[in-house]
Amino acid sequence: MNVGKTRRLKRIMQKDDHTVIVPMDHGVTIGPMQGIIDMQKITNQIVEGRVDAILVHKGIAKRIDTDDAGLIVMLSGASNLGPNPNGKIQVCSVGEALRLGADAVSVHVNIGAQDEDRMLANLGKVSEECEHYGLPLLAMMYPRGPKILNEHDTTAVAHAARIGAELGADIIKTNYTGSIDTFKTVTESCPAPIVIAGGPKCKAPNEVLQTTHDALQSGAAGLSIGRNVFQCENPTAIIKALSAIVHKNASVEQAQKMLGEN
Repeated sequence: MNVGKTRRLKRIMQKDDHTVIVPMDHGVTIGPMQGIIDMQKITNQIVEGRVDAILVHKGIAKRIDTDDAGLIVMLSGASNLGPNPNGKIQVCSVGEALRLGADAVSVHVNIGAQDEDRMLANLGKVSEECEHYGLPLLAMMYPRGPKILNEHDTTAVAHAARIGAELGADIIKTNYTGSIDTFKTVTESCPAPIVIAGGPKCKAPNEVLQTTHDALQSGAAGLSIGRNVFQCENPTAIIKALSAIVHKNASVEQAQKMLGEN
């Protein structure tokens, strides 16, 4: 592997080859939602919890201090106000991300969407550029489109994840399929490390702790969870709890105690 890429990956993936990432790129897709109004405040809170990396768009990367966490710059974007919210387009270049001090970049691809071909072409192009510059690439690979009846279907998720690895991504982010056995099918068929997405806000913190624990048991390399962190009552505490599961093999009960839960 490219020496520069290896060095940058170490800022995101720890020595145990696991990682805790908090994506906060929702301002483009959804808008200034609860939890990401004050970006420096939430960044400080999750960095205090010892997050491994944060993921943001280029404009936020220019305005926040991320010295104590890895920086992943999102290259894709589309708002949910447009006619084709699943059609992600490139809104930042690899070169611009590098100039911002990025340790990695991310591309979003919706497998099964109307513009899947264009998104795949973009993924391939960005992958080549990342290899040239020695920059790790995280591919957000989701089964999402007219033919996708269930975005957590094991076959569909495994296919989406495999496509990301086939086209050169260093880390794959995708949906958890709901059980240890089914997600093993995804991780075992994907040659790149997989981190799970968080999805909509959970009703209780225990849900995301249990999902994270089960995903790790399935072979996942960690998580990339946004709303279930930055909309949590105590983002610092939830990061500490999640990190304990990911990096210290803590049980759900042990992690839950870190939140003050009974």
